[in-house]
Amino acid sequence: MALQVPEPAEKAAAARALHPQHHPGLLDVDHPQLDPALPLSFEGPLPGRTERPRLVDPREVQARTPFTREGRAALLHAVAHIELNAINLALDAVWRFPGMPRAYYADWLRVAAEEALHFSLLTEHLATLSCQYGDHPAHDGLWAMTARTAGDITARMALVPRTLEARGLDATPPMQARLRQAGDLRAVEILDVILRDEIGHVAIGNHWYRWLCAREGLDPVAHYAVLAERHRAPKLRGPFNLEARSAAGFSDSELSALGKA
Repeated sequence: MALQVPEPAEKAAAARALHPQHHPGLLDVDHPQLDPALPLSFEGPLPGRTERPRLVDPREVQARTPFTREGRAALLHAVAHIELNAINLALDAVWRFPGMPRAYYADWLRVAAEEALHFSLLTEHLATLSCQYGDHPAHDGLWAMTARTAGDITARMALVPRTLEARGLDATPPMQARLRQAGDLRAVEILDVILRDEIGHVAIGNHWYRWLCAREGLDPVAHYAVLAERHRAPKLRGPFNLEARSAAGFSDSELSALGKA
């Protein structure tokens, strides 16, 4: 199973191979009933992970400037770490939650494949900066929320793709501007690919969150506030990329509320 592969490059290759276009019959197999006792921690057997990078508290991660080679490598290493975590969370969304429509599994397998492409592009570029994945410390905020929402698919869709991953829509253009100023045009190009795809990934999260709310007779906006408090979601702070968020399926009322945050 791709989720259990510990070596990052092998995991990325395995995830890309799972794209539904390569295996159209994959989704014809009944989804297995999963053992809820399986550990979510990276310290356990699932999902697979190497010993590096060293994980630290987010407050211990130093600011990264793109205007030195080392700083640029550290900045892009942080993005690569997010992308590797995103492979795992997409695969986890497939195996952890049985009973969803086939389109749900096809969507998240596609997300896993695209996140794997992002990770591969970033690690290739990091090599030109004399850096390998694992060389810099990283934090685990994305996977921590994945673990918190392990028992609630609606919370998972609300708080991982459409909350934490959506922050990437806001952060990417300013990061690109700084990298462009630093002269790293290849990094800017890679982030163009990532931003394009991440709009689609957040849109998938929005779609399935609203589908689940409709199935349960819940108001998506009101229930989001409940889930955010229950699972200790971070407070959203601007500036926001409202154009990208609109393209990712956030409603006018949600965008208006962000404008007041």
